[in-house]
Amino acid sequence: MSTSTTTTAPAPPAPPPRLVLFARGVIARLAFWPALRIAVEHGWGGPASAQKRTWLASELVDDFEREDPAPDAFFVEDRLLQAMADEFDTVLEDGSPEAVARDVVRLWEEVGRGEEALLREFEERAERVLGKKVQVQEAAGDNSDWEDESGSEDESGEEGGEGEAPRLLDQRPPKDEPEVDEDGFTTVKGKSKSHR
Repeated sequence: MSTSTTTTAPAPPAPPPRLVLFARGVIARLAFWPALRIAVEHGWGGPASAQKRTWLASELVDDFEREDPAPDAFFVEDRLLQAMADEFDTVLEDGSPEAVARDVVRLWEEVGRGEEALLREFEERAERVLGKKVQVQEAAGDNSDWEDESGSEDESGEEGGEGEAPRLLDQRPPKDEPEVDEDGFTTVKGKSKSHR
């Protein structure tokens, strides 16, 4: 009777604690980003929208793990804009990717120094929005939002109108993210409609 011994491959090494903390923070930061929340909530990325949010977080973490020096805010912002366009068919013009990118870079720096205050803040904010829907309000009745600096009407010649992007109204807007752009909107476009 012969006995065969099977060898199992060694388990991959555990990621460094800094990377684990950073990953937790990135996941939390993306969880309360209104533009991504509404894209996931409305399935703009298809049936796998929630998985795409997780994929985006892992891509950002991998970028910071691989790159030396670490990515800067411009790199992260480009990554966010590209992911929103490619995966959620959404073009953002609200400035929020810049704010998220700054937060991600700041988080990387803080966990590198062994600090966890920003991580805890992000996780608390993510917990507060968990299970809450992003409220969208049409801005059609607010004519003041439709005038440009010269006081003229919007490009279509109408004061307010149909087909314009809804404005996001979050319960507690993050202090680093602008709530509205110069036209008064934060969400730009869904799959079936073309919005600015």
